[in-house]
Amino acid sequence: MDWIKFPKVDLHRHLEGSLRLSTLEEIAAGPEYKAPPGEILRLREILELSEAERSPEAFLAKFPIIRGFFVSPEVIARLAYEAVADAAEDGLRYLEMRFNPAALAEARGLSLEQAADSVIAGVRRAEADFDIMLSLIITVNRAEALTAGKLLQLAADRLSEGLNGIDLAGDEVHIPADPYRDLFLEAKRQGLGITVHAGEWAGAENVRFAIENLEADRIGHGIRILEDTYTCELARERESVFEVCITSNLQTGAVSKLAEHPLPVMVKEKGLLATLNTDDPGLSEITLSGEMKIAHENLGFELLELKALTMLAADRAFLEEPEKTRLRARLSQDFRALGL
Repeated sequence: MDWIKFPKVDLHRHLEGSLRLSTLEEIAAGPEYKAPPGEILRLREILELSEAERSPEAFLAKFPIIRGFFVSPEVIARLAYEAVADAAEDGLRYLEMRFNPAALAEARGLSLEQAADSVIAGVRRAEADFDIMLSLIITVNRAEALTAGKLLQLAADRLSEGLNGIDLAGDEVHIPADPYRDLFLEAKRQGLGITVHAGEWAGAENVRFAIENLEADRIGHGIRILEDTYTCELARERESVFEVCITSNLQTGAVSKLAEHPLPVMVKEKGLLATLNTDDPGLSEITLSGEMKIAHENLGFELLELKALTMLAADRAFLEEPEKTRLRARLSQDFRALGL
């Protein structure tokens, strides 16, 4: 199978983790970044996830470094453009890319609006240049409660510009989601799709809270749901969709061995709804084509099963129905061309 030709949908991809190393090296060498001596040559070493660093803390520690490269509105637009271009080159038909305007703005003293509008400009230009559909999701970090309301308003104000969802991310082990309950219920009322990182590094109780109290449409990762039978039943009843990221789960220590990844059990034994995604392809040095290959060759997913995961992703995309219908039609046509 030429996996690039396999039609793909990615619902869980962070802009900050989707950057080209070559572009980061160029930015680091420029006058706006002012890299310390030797840092440019060590950039890959600084950003790579080594075997010894497989922990949530080590993983999250990379992002303050990465955000320092978003040095201006023009550079932000370029980085967003390149992230979409790379997705299109990998055979994605639809991408939902999430980003944290507060983190991008803070890094270089921009306003939230400048950061968000620069991302929007970059992805819209890429969408016009490449054969891909796209939506954006604003990420709220659990540790940045003071900006959460502003981020919700930012997302609601740009709903017509393809900013279709809101996400809760960050340290789920030490920072509870309860303070964000009213915010996410208001986001739902305003028509935004809701996705919540939960059950990646902490237990199934976080998944349950996201479904019951934040009204999450989708769960980022959620792989620890298998620890609790009630939460599995709840997720099936609510038809919650899990955005699973195989390699990311290994690199962050959420799963210790590939053979032990819970995706096959989630889908084939427990009847949960799951999709296959990348999380941070630049940081992890992966593609969605590669993740499809891993699911097929190492986790026992047949091509028709991977097609079903892809069509489910299209069904649960944060899109209006006319756009969703267009995406389904295109995927069906492309799968037929592959004999699937």
